[in-house]
Amino acid sequence: MLDRLDHALRRHPHHPAVLTTTPTGAIRVRATRGELAELADAYTAALRARGLATGDTIGVAVRPGPRALAVLLAADRLGLRAAVLDPGAGPDVLRARLALARPALVLADATAQAAAGWARPLARRARLALPDLAALGPVATLGPRLPGCAAPLDLTAPRTALPARPDDDGDAAVVFTSGTTARPRAVVHTRSSLAAGMSAVTELVAPRAGQPVLGGTFFVLVPSLAQGAPVALPARRPRVLARQLAQLRPRSTYLTPPQLRAALGAGARFTGGVWTGSAPASAELLTRVKRAGAAEAWGVYALTELFPAAAVEQAEKAAFTGDGDIVGAPLPGVEAHRDTDGELLLVGAAARHRYLGEDPDPWVRTGDRARLDAGRIVLEGRCKDMVLRGAENIYPGLYEPALHVPGVELALLVGVPAPDGDERLAALVQPAPGTDPRALREALAAPLARMGTARPDAVLLATVPLAGRSRKPDRAAAASKAAAILAGRDAGGGRKGGSR
Repeated sequence: MLDRLDHALRRHPHHPAVLTTTPTGAIRVRATRGELAELADAYTAALRARGLATGDTIGVAVRPGPRALAVLLAADRLGLRAAVLDPGAGPDVLRARLALARPALVLADATAQAAAGWARPLARRARLALPDLAALGPVATLGPRLPGCAAPLDLTAPRTALPARPDDDGDAAVVFTSGTTARPRAVVHTRSSLAAGMSAVTELVAPRAGQPVLGGTFFVLVPSLAQGAPVALPARRPRVLARQLAQLRPRSTYLTPPQLRAALGAGARFTGGVWTGSAPASAELLTRVKRAGAAEAWGVYALTELFPAAAVEQAEKAAFTGDGDIVGAPLPGVEAHRDTDGELLLVGAAARHRYLGEDPDPWVRTGDRARLDAGRIVLEGRCKDMVLRGAENIYPGLYEPALHVPGVELALLVGVPAPDGDERLAALVQPAPGTDPRALREALAAPLARMGTARPDAVLLATVPLAGRSRKPDRAAAASKAAAILAGRDAGGGRKGGSR
């Protein structure tokens, strides 16, 4: 796929490739297809001049955009392995991850380096934290250089006889997923697994030449540009994002659920197809997206280990009346099974090759409990999120989808330790802006009644904490928040049981 993109960029060099938007929503061309190809050539020559060769690892701490994409194209050309560095992980975690990946060179833009240096106090407010990159190995700056940054990558290196892309299926990317500072964990994708994943996205989203796509992830940029579609990077501010959607009128839009909720809150209207993933997407959210103009609204079940795995359109999801969260049939080439404990296992061409430092394994253990319903995957909750109340095992994922009635933005079921050593089950429900609390509790009465013995001891209307790059609901933080609310009520003489 990356090789095909490299050739595709050169066919129409003056056509727009990457678009951005102004605060008023006006669309601007950030890079043409020819400029992107030229930048990839320059990075390829510069990295080769630094002595990097097939199999070496480079760390990439660059914001999404033309430079980051050009770096990945250059790495692919040279057979390098790109380790993606997340500034939101914290300096201690990043040190451990870099020690595991052992990059020969770290490429960082000025923003990333400032977050590790003089701008650390400001970056911390934005939930960004990097260690001193220079203390971890050689660093080169991509893009404009600020005082205190490392020397820039030399783009004057000769480009004669640039190397052909390696034929073997070597490592292409390292993406860190979890783990502690003592034992970080990283997914290793090969060139073939990345290509399979991007081909699956192409089949799912079907980008068309000349018709804009809105989305900022690598798995959106590459397939869209390879098909000749310009890609607009989503605006960060919800009101600007709403204006961007109105001006761009994209054929295809890929936003995370938090981005969709924020855009809807700002009055955004959608066109064409909308896809969302990286965090749970309720039927209610997809329905709101279609009411806001989308022709189709899809929830995508995807993991760092296998992207994408399954997809479901709003109409099918809204029609599902069983327990659990339906995420659709496995996409072509993906097989789904469950083990004896109910955990969902996936295998396919797009599956990661291995975890860094571990042996290859074709099967991806998702960590999700699931069942297959007429060939469709229905999630029943995370294996580790079981709540034990009395003698009953309760899997929140079985019941949380039922709480997403109109007026609910997010809802989690969490266990809270009780004084007698048992657990109380609390529903933390985040109302949509402007929702009347009394009306919302009335709307929740029916789904709560259907939960039977899994009915929560308390229903708390409050904001659900989010965490991580994808701003997923943070279950641990939600449990702590619910515990604090209940402790305050108990101390104030409130009832200790029942729905509140």
